[in-house]
Amino acid sequence: MKRRDSSRRAFTLIEVLISLAIFALASVVLAAAYLNVLGGYQAVARRQQGEEEWKLVRAVVLSEADRKKVEDGGRLQLADSSNLHWTATIEDTAVADLFAVTVRSEPEVSVGNENRVREQKIFLLRPKWSDPAVRDKLRAESQQRLAKQRQQ
Repeated sequence: MKRRDSSRRAFTLIEVLISLAIFALASVVLAAAYLNVLGGYQAVARRQQGEEEWKLVRAVVLSEADRKKVEDGGRLQLADSSNLHWTATIEDTAVADLFAVTVRSEPEVSVGNENRVREQKIFLLRPKWSDPAVRDKLRAESQQRLAKQRQQ
């Protein structure tokens, strides 16, 4: 009869502990990678939401024909039932009927440490916004500049 060595039939306690440590380390690494992926998805979703909000504000400003309403600003209700407050500052330029509009939007309730305030300067060609006297003066100045350039 052959005698079997009992130490060869089972894992030792050290082997079991080492395998558990390797498994725990692999679990931690995989969990951290998974959380990073989830965080990335959430960041992209927030960025897309901010872009959609900004597109909505710009559309409202661009579609409004009344200068007074644009200067007064407004409030938009968003898809998530929150409100977005926007303001606009309109400045005349040296070109007739062209206006520099600085649009600023910010949510009424901010979530966490997130800063969703946006500001952008756009140029709009709006003949209806022009004061006829200012428009005529700017056009006359442009015509004088053109006449001087032609003479040279």
